[in-house]
Amino acid sequence: MTLPPARPAAVLFDCDGVVVDSEPATFELLAEDLAARGLVMTHAEMERRFLGGTIERCGRIAAELGADIPEDWVEGFYQALYARLAAGTALIPGVMAVFDALDAARIPYAIGSNGTAHKMEVTLGQHPDLAARLGGHVYSGRDLDMLKPAPDLYLHAAAQLGAPPAQCVVIEDSPTGARAARAAGMRCLGFATPATEAALRAEGAEPFADMAALPGLLGL
Repeated sequence: MTLPPARPAAVLFDCDGVVVDSEPATFELLAEDLAARGLVMTHAEMERRFLGGTIERCGRIAAELGADIPEDWVEGFYQALYARLAAGTALIPGVMAVFDALDAARIPYAIGSNGTAHKMEVTLGQHPDLAARLGGHVYSGRDLDMLKPAPDLYLHAAAQLGAPPAQCVVIEDSPTGARAARAAGMRCLGFATPATEAALRAEGAEPFADMAALPGLLGL
């Protein structure tokens, strides 16, 4: 007989691709920008090389692959990205029901992302109900100098919620984030596509494909 999972003390979410559906717009803009700089990449190639990383890392890799990346590229790309995301960024389907279930169970939660705080203000700010529920527990690895795959960002978020790391669960969609969760000693549930499932599993995550399954996986 399989026992149901223990309820976590807190749940820590990545942002892009887990809470907000920002990755299609980001990859679309990145593809356009890099093509103009002499580097043509498919969505699958960009996902494999860039998913879960920072814009700075994307620029370094693109330069290594032959793109003409100027010194001020990162800031310029961020400004273009903020504008594109501000035009409309939906939530991941089903994710609000997960937050409803966590609220009903009185389990605290936070967001920890490698993205900038301003990027999350742009995307999460379009959804005032969710932003209000988060209560300021939105943490930027870039701004805090706590970038995944190091465990620091998730350990910081857990400390801010007063939750023991070993009793936290992380929801991630990238191998980089799953590695951070594993390094923090936290269970990781990987929101997976067929293209990312194996890589998430290799980093110790438990893949799932539908947000409707998440409350049950959390023991709610």
